[in-house]
Amino acid sequence: LMDYFYSIKYQRTTDIKIKRSVFICTMEYVESIDEAKTFISRISKENQTATHNCWAYIVGEKGDIFHSSDAGEPSGTAGKPMLNALRGHGMTNVAVVVTRHFGGVKLGVRGLIDAYSESVSRTIELKKLKKLVQTIKVCIEVSYEFNDTLQNLVKNFNVGIQKTDYSDKIVHIFEFEHKNFQKLDKLFSEYQSRGFLKFSVID
Repeated sequence: LMDYFYSIKYQRTTDIKIKRSVFICTMEYVESIDEAKTFISRISKENQTATHNCWAYIVGEKGDIFHSSDAGEPSGTAGKPMLNALRGHGMTNVAVVVTRHFGGVKLGVRGLIDAYSESVSRTIELKKLKKLVQTIKVCIEVSYEFNDTLQNLVKNFNVGIQKTDYSDKIVHIFEFEHKNFQKLDKLFSEYQSRGFLKFSVID
């Protein structure tokens, strides 16, 4: 599992010309399949006179939800190379449409794969990317006496405090970077075995 992925902040567009065909790549930040589909549908409608509107998207914190379409190009020559370009740059939460205006010269299978892949890669590399850090949420129940010790334990681990409830015990919802969790898991397990706290990972 990667500790982080990349995405983009704002919509970005590039175009390249290869053997008289023009490939226009439009890329957008999305957070769900529905957002990706809405974006793809909008861009495809705006470019409905084009020869092809091929697309791909990757969403999810782990970059594990993805789909692509060749949209009439020979099978495997557009959607998959676009998806591979996104993956190769460690992207998630992104949707992309490559609009092709055919210029009269056939590119062949290899030529199409390279064109669609390059179109997406160029768009990714156009501007700085946004880093999306993988995080894990943990619920920790602790006594008032041990709370200061706990705060000292976690302060070096780039913790985000999501929520704290005070009753007979203190219950924290913490968010940690994935890369730190192995060390913390060991620490929390040790203190839990000694009865100082209770912790569980929130899905």
